[in-house]
Formats: sequence, structure tokens, C-alpha cells
Amino acid sequence: MKFTPKYFYYLSFMIVIASCSNDDSIDKDEEKPTISVNYNEGFPQGCTQLTRGETYNFRAKVTDNKVLASYSIDIHHNFDHHTHDDQTTECDLEDVKQAINPFIFIENYSIENELTSYEINIPVTIPNDIDTGDYHCAYSVTDETGWQARTSIDVKIIE
Repeated sequence: MKFTPKYFYYLSFMIVIASCSNDDSIDKDEEKPTISVNYNEGFPQGCTQLTRGETYNFRAKVTDNKVLASYSIDIHHNFDHHTHDDQTTECDLEDVKQAINPFIFIENYSIENELTSYEINIPVTIPNDIDTGDYHCAYSVTDETGWQARTSIDVKIIE
């Protein structure tokens, strides 16, 4: 049997047609996960004052329509009065100042067992020797397909 170019074109055409499909049965994840601190145990709430040397449990509920993958918590100073997109509570801010020894807490965690809801509960001790003043607590959650949600809360660290 002699191989001719018409067979090559025919075979190529069949491969292209076979690889294309209109299969809408693929279950696509098109929803971001959610984060909430708006429940009785959620912490911190907007404008919460944290005392140096104390330990607090930072708590938030995260959910997803499919599978949660990871979350993070980020506590950083707001001495320059920057904002984050989703902040809803307005707190009284101190004057803008330079950071000398600011508190910075950034940790990432995995969520195992293919959960669709999870409660973040992380104990954090506020060091005695850090700058007091305005801070942000930012939570972030990512689902298995890469969708991400964030929320940020204004807090104040005091003596």
C-alpha cells in the first residue's frame, strides 16, 4: 500500500475533529472561596485593640463550593495609612509614623482532606517589644483550582 498525501490530510483532519469536543459535562469551578469573621467567635473584628504580650486566637470561617486548598494570615503595620480593597470598617487612625520595630506575622497553611468549609484558628502572641499603633490583619484563602479571596481588618496594637 502506497502512502499518499491525501491519506495524511484525511488522518490529520480526523485527529483534529476527534480532539475537539463540545463536552459541557466538565464540572468547572467558577466561584471564589469566601472568608468571614462576622460571627461570634470571628477574630479580630474591625477596630479591635490588641495588647502587647497577650496571645489571641485569630479565627475566620472559609468556605468553597468545591475544595479548599490553603489559607494565610498576614498581620502588618499600617503606619502609612494604606488601605485594602475590601475594608469596610473605618477606625480612628493615629498620625502617620515611621516603623522602628513593627510586628510582622505572615504564615501559610494547607487545608487537608478536601474540605469545603473550615475554621481558621491560629494563636498569635503579640510581642512585648514591637511598635504600637495601627495594623492590618489580612486573611487569604485559595481553593483547589486557584481561585482566591482576601479580607483585611483594621486593628490597633496598644501597650
